[in-house]
Amino acid sequence: MFARFIALALLVAGLTAPARADWASCLAGLQKAAAAAGVDQATIQSATGNLEPNDAASFIGQQPEFTTPIWDYMAALVDDERVAEGRQKLGEYANALATAQERFGVDPATLVSIWGVESDFGKGFGWRPVVQSLATLSCTANRRAEQFRGEFVAAMKILGNGDVRPEEFTGSWAGAFGHTQFMPTTFLRMRVDLDGDGHSDIVGSVPDALGTTANYLRKSGWDSSQPWGFEVKLPDNYSGPSGRTTRAPMSAWASRGITRIDGSALGGGSAALIIPADNSGPAFLVTRNFDALYTYNNAISYALAIAVLSDRLRGRPGIQTPWPTDDPGLSRIERKELQTLLQQRGYTIGNIDGVLGTKTREAIADFQGRSGMKRDGRAGQKVLQALKGR
Repeated sequence: MFARFIALALLVAGLTAPARADWASCLAGLQKAAAAAGVDQATIQSATGNLEPNDAASFIGQQPEFTTPIWDYMAALVDDERVAEGRQKLGEYANALATAQERFGVDPATLVSIWGVESDFGKGFGWRPVVQSLATLSCTANRRAEQFRGEFVAAMKILGNGDVRPEEFTGSWAGAFGHTQFMPTTFLRMRVDLDGDGHSDIVGSVPDALGTTANYLRKSGWDSSQPWGFEVKLPDNYSGPSGRTTRAPMSAWASRGITRIDGSALGGGSAALIIPADNSGPAFLVTRNFDALYTYNNAISYALAIAVLSDRLRGRPGIQTPWPTDDPGLSRIERKELQTLLQQRGYTIGNIDGVLGTKTREAIADFQGRSGMKRDGRAGQKVLQALKGR
């Protein structure tokens, strides 16, 4: 079984004869499932007739929300560049955002924050063909294979419906697509035609993507009368309860010595306490709106990035308490600066784009080794300052 996993995760050039047979058999089953779901044969043949597996399976378990230190994750996603562009998008799509808020009760700053984090405002949908990735993941020995089969069938329905042009149906390794990166099954359940053209298109229409996102949050429990939460100050040596699912009245948190970050009273309602790093770092009391954000990607770091970015778009400050590290993360502008400095030292890293790909990480690790630093390939303030010669 392990050999089959490796074979199917490789690109077509590396496929063995047994793996090809397994792939053909699995793909035939997927085609049959799509036909049973009502997808016409022309669409099935066009999308899968010459399909081969890609590298999607190699990314299972490697999501940055679970593998990246939270201070690195937040530094790159909630930076001044994204805040500035987000504010511009608030104005550019004011009418669509107002319509979404009126229909679904989700505020513009939250919707624009999700758009910014998910696809950098449409600049990064992902380049892997969705059908190919989902077929690969469906035919690979992994614990989510059955789930991916359902997503594959949904993706075929989307093509059959004409919701996305085949050449534009690209996305993440897991099959999420569009401005706000929906999985196919979720898109089919939540799709909204906000621009009124009779068609829901989250790839070609920003209003449709924003409306679909607002619909999803509303159905996930979004309450327009509540904030997502707020940063708090913990008492010294706090040892009380915490966790997103441990909810209590604000009065109970106040009785444990917790205040807002500015020292003021907590107010009313109920909330859960999250401490993303440790007690010396930032802490937050969060409402069920935070839970709605969490369902989008099932990660505390992700929901917190959306929440904090939305606050900054409203003109509020970001996180006030420093993260518990002596080597903070880099903004995207700083990452581009780091790449430029590496390139100037003769490293081949590809595009100067702020994306820390394999070549950039390998170059960092080599520089760290030559500089007597810990060789881990991580882009932090220490390696940036070392590259500057400070």
